[in-house]
Amino acid sequence: MRTRRWIFSAIMRLLLRCLRIGQRHRFWPTQKVRQLWLYGRLCLRSLLYNSFTDSDTALDALFEPVYWLVDHITRWFGVVFVALVIILTSSVVCIVYVCLLPLILRTYPLPWVFWHFIYGHWNLVMIVFHYYMAITTQPGYPPQQSKSDIAAVSICKKCIAPKPARTHHCSICNRCVLKMDHHCPWLNNCVGHFNHRYFFSFCLFMTMGCIYSSVSGWDMFWEAYAAIEKMKLLAKERLQVTANQTYGQTPPPTFSFHERAFHKSVVYAWVLCSSVALALGALMIWHTVLITRGETSIERHINRKEKKRLQKKGKVFRNPYSYGPLGNWKVFLGVERKRYGAVERKNLEVGSYITLVVFLAASFFWA
Repeated sequence: MRTRRWIFSAIMRLLLRCLRIGQRHRFWPTQKVRQLWLYGRLCLRSLLYNSFTDSDTALDALFEPVYWLVDHITRWFGVVFVALVIILTSSVVCIVYVCLLPLILRTYPLPWVFWHFIYGHWNLVMIVFHYYMAITTQPGYPPQQSKSDIAAVSICKKCIAPKPARTHHCSICNRCVLKMDHHCPWLNNCVGHFNHRYFFSFCLFMTMGCIYSSVSGWDMFWEAYAAIEKMKLLAKERLQVTANQTYGQTPPPTFSFHERAFHKSVVYAWVLCSSVALALGALMIWHTVLITRGETSIERHINRKEKKRLQKKGKVFRNPYSYGPLGNWKVFLGVERKRYGAVERKNLEVGSYITLVVFLAASFFWA
């Protein structure tokens, strides 16, 4: 009896073991795939884990290919943008000398002729000088010496080098820039510590020149526009005369090539100057506000986020690089020495004197 029970229990244990082995072999691929999935997810999380990761970091990572494309396009098309600025400005100057200046000399009284001649050439010299200086002047770079007295506030992730205060990395120039404001494609250069003043002065005098051209050429523009509309109307009348085969009817008079070129050139110059005055004027006003606050375009974004963060804690944000509206403008124009992280102006440059004289002269003319 015991032998039968033992044999029966042995057979049942064998059957249960066979069933377990069958189940293991049956579900082994699914378990293997699940283990591989969990292991891969763990590896991915371990590689991308960062306690400082937030939504901004995720968006930067997603748009990194777009940033790369824009940086490389801007880097290669910088020369094209500079050539475009030179060509457009030269075209307006040529139209003024060829078309408008003879008309001004014939029709305007002598005091107005002197005013347009002196102010126009002065403004043109200021535009050319500051644009040339903004292009050729380096914005300023941190010192490359390993041992330096300059205090670094952080380490650049891309340069792997000490980064002084108010210094930011330009992905287009591929190096850090002192007091970087932005990379301007129209200059093919970064706007930083040493050429920010030239960039702002160029925007100011270009806006003044465009406003001056638009206001002084308002009557000429409407006369030229009316003449172009009359040309279109006469062209339609000539087509109607030709279609009706009325040879006995006298055809309407035609405009000469010189007259058509003159009127179209005046309209082109006025539209271009007005458009540039609106766009560049808005940019100049924005930079005027930033200079008054003692900020750059990048610092404006950083300070705004820092202000919100401190407001949540019940604290008040104060810009450590602001010396008051008047003090900020003195520092910007180079008439007062202040230390900006890595560079200290020990004496005034020639450009500082020229810019100061230019601003005083501009105030005199506009007064």
